[in-house]
Amino acid sequence: MAETMEWTGRTVEAALDAAASDLGCAPASLEYTVLEQPSRGFLGLIGRRDARIRVREIDTSASADLDAKDPSADMAELETRLGEEADETVTAAKPGASLAEQEVRARKFLEDVFAAMKIEVELQRSETEEGVLFQIEGESLGILIGKHGQTLDALQYLTNLAANRGVSGERLHVLLDIEGYRARREETLTRLAGHLAEKACRIGQEIHLEPMNRHERKIIHMALQDSRKVSTYSAGDEPRRYVVIVPRRRRRAEGSQRGRENE
Repeated sequence: MAETMEWTGRTVEAALDAAASDLGCAPASLEYTVLEQPSRGFLGLIGRRDARIRVREIDTSASADLDAKDPSADMAELETRLGEEADETVTAAKPGASLAEQEVRARKFLEDVFAAMKIEVELQRSETEEGVLFQIEGESLGILIGKHGQTLDALQYLTNLAANRGVSGERLHVLLDIEGYRARREETLTRLAGHLAEKACRIGQEIHLEPMNRHERKIIHMALQDSRKVSTYSAGDEPRRYVVIVPRRRRRAEGSQRGRENE
């Protein structure tokens, strides 16, 4: 996680438990630095100080069994396989392919990828407002998710490429999920947005989040769009584009300062 956050508690363990509870993960998945040790103070009253920790990194793979990675898996080999499968499917694309034909190609691409990886899965198909959703179900699918869903996003991108590249008409939008991972990720990002918004107001400075894909940036923007205390915008270039959270009070103060300087 690019931006650190701080928590307090009567003990270091209590602060760590609070961080884990707020972020929706297990305490063992957090890396942290102790900024202040707790102090009982004089007679347990005067000068008492809580423990304060800074969370440096959140390993979301530890918060859900689906995110567990197989250490023996070669991710470079996986990416190569995905690219080869996409190329083979794309060559069979037809400019006039219907949405139904595009969906068939998407399913075939996924089936070929899983067969090459020797992974047994079931594809549960449904429709959403955004397009056709394939829910991937099986065992030990953490390798298909990757850190913060990066592998799943790459697989989804290549599936869409295989399904509709070269199509001149209406294109099918294919969505991939693995046993509800994306809903859990959205919940984590929404909670994170709230915490970082509070921190931005507390320290009076803007906060830069880690680079995210367009979908995850949208989740952050939507989570804070009704806030009266902060505003958000995206900065940077793809693929390292990120969200910036700005306390509104600071933005107004800066605007007033610039106005005085221009007088």
